[in-house]
Amino acid sequence: MARSIDRSHVPFPMPNRKHALVQEWRNLTFMHWEVDKETLAKHIPEGLEIDLFEGKAYVGTIPFEMRNVRPRLLPAVPGISTFPEFNVRTYVKRDNVPGILFLTLEAQSKITCWHAPRKYGLPYRYAKCHLSFQKKQPEVHEGMYYWKSKRTSDGVSLEGKCSLKGNVRQAEKNSLEYFLFERYSLYTEHRGKLHMAYTLHEPWTYQDAEVSISENSLTKSFDLGIDVMKPEYVHASSGVYVHTWSIEEVKR
Repeated sequence: MARSIDRSHVPFPMPNRKHALVQEWRNLTFMHWEVDKETLAKHIPEGLEIDLFEGKAYVGTIPFEMRNVRPRLLPAVPGISTFPEFNVRTYVKRDNVPGILFLTLEAQSKITCWHAPRKYGLPYRYAKCHLSFQKKQPEVHEGMYYWKSKRTSDGVSLEGKCSLKGNVRQAEKNSLEYFLFERYSLYTEHRGKLHMAYTLHEPWTYQDAEVSISENSLTKSFDLGIDVMKPEYVHASSGVYVHTWSIEEVKR
């Protein structure tokens, strides 16, 4: 049975209809870079506007684990419902509704990589992925994420590790972290038309982190004019429990 999630913190109305999927996003490393708006614009579908924080555009690369992904009324399936995913994303809006635009989603799930592009237009690509978490004891807020992804079609990859630092907290409104984390919709272009989907979860909790990257042709493949080995902002989170809705067409 899917548990309820409070909506009072979401900055726009959520759908009245029932959500379609339940899932968890766990053990996340958030790496972000400031990126030139004109360079980024070539990746933005018509009908969307790049969302800016204090006049600046950002792109993020996030390795994490999708856990217990399942339809609302069905149980998770062992060996299918949980898998690592590595995505590259940026921040957009439409009619002042802020959301996420994925440039790619690399996942070790053949079912997801076959179904999601056809059903939702999401740019999933199959990759061999590994993600693990090594916790330091007794310091409960310290530990290390290790991640590695290699796309099977062309070898595009990401490999490195993330060291967790400092206290766990929530983002303050009007901060860069709030801008990057508190997103409750995503946009996608599907069959030549712009669509969006709502996502609902509790506010993110996160902490500061440091990364050491040994390979990042994943982010580099988008030719964004950034130093892909040295993200400007790094955070980590243990994750959230999530409801997601089916996509709906956005009228242009």
